[in-house]
Amino acid sequence: MTPPGSPAAPAGAEPKLHVKTTELLAVRIANGTLPAGTPLMASRIANMLGTSRGPARQALARLEARGLIRRASRGYVVAGVAADRAPADGTLASLGGQRLVPAASWQRLYPEVERAIVARSAFSDWRLVEVELAVHYGVSRTVVREVIARLHQRGLLRRDDRGRWIAPALTAAHVGDLYDVRALLEPAALLLAAPRLAPGFVAGLRARLEAAIARATTLDGPALDELEADLHVRLLGHCPNETLMEAVRLHQSLLVAHSFLYAFAPRLFPTEPFLPEHREILERLESGRAAAAAAALRGHLRASLARAVARVEQVRQAPQPVALPYLQPLPGQG
Repeated sequence: MTPPGSPAAPAGAEPKLHVKTTELLAVRIANGTLPAGTPLMASRIANMLGTSRGPARQALARLEARGLIRRASRGYVVAGVAADRAPADGTLASLGGQRLVPAASWQRLYPEVERAIVARSAFSDWRLVEVELAVHYGVSRTVVREVIARLHQRGLLRRDDRGRWIAPALTAAHVGDLYDVRALLEPAALLLAAPRLAPGFVAGLRARLEAAIARATTLDGPALDELEADLHVRLLGHCPNETLMEAVRLHQSLLVAHSFLYAFAPRLFPTEPFLPEHREILERLESGRAAAAAAALRGHLRASLARAVARVEQVRQAPQPVALPYLQPLPGQG
């Protein structure tokens, strides 16, 4: 069985941004777009190309080694005999249409970083190192902070007492704490959401669930994940109390993990026990019994705890994923 979180090939990140930066600058130098005497600074190049300074600095070092640029009092300049007056730094504007990293880089990186954390959370507590994450993907610290902010919002990262970003291990105790809090918050959110549900909304969810139950033995991970989201995200999302919903989302990190856990161990049970539990909740809601639906939701969450722990334990039996420079196991873990 393939170790969890071990992709067949690197995905999402651009592993050799410094090479692409080097070649782009070399072409511009060769065709005269960047003439002799043009000042080159890592910060300016990084800004133009949408990368971090790391790839830009590496590219400049490679260009110097090839004799295409030379060191100057500030940064580098293009080598060769310059004109009577050196080109202005504005010459670099020609790079503006050649951005190597899209502006919304965090959206490109986020799924891969999320999966890397979830795949390792069964084994240990991990420290996410912001600088290493930026270097690994060749992006700016601003992009990395966007990724971290969303990981924190989804409950996958927390700050420790030293200000470090920690991805907590999915121990039985931690999973139990998450489900205890969810059993308090989600029924409250359901009671507030119920009066705001559009006519036919619950019936639509129940019809989708019934269709899934009819083929329960063949449901794959993505299908199960969507059914979880129907109840715990889409339905509860109608709750008007945003402060309550922030707390709900913060403790739903296992919903994120489920997409990985279902993919890795989709047949832990012949059919998923949560399917009839969801049906009971929706039937009570559809008949106008919101308080009874909230009670059924509470019971469903308490019953789900043992199943979640069993899935995590199954992942823990597999080989650990490959090491990543930006995720460091905490001392005494693993």
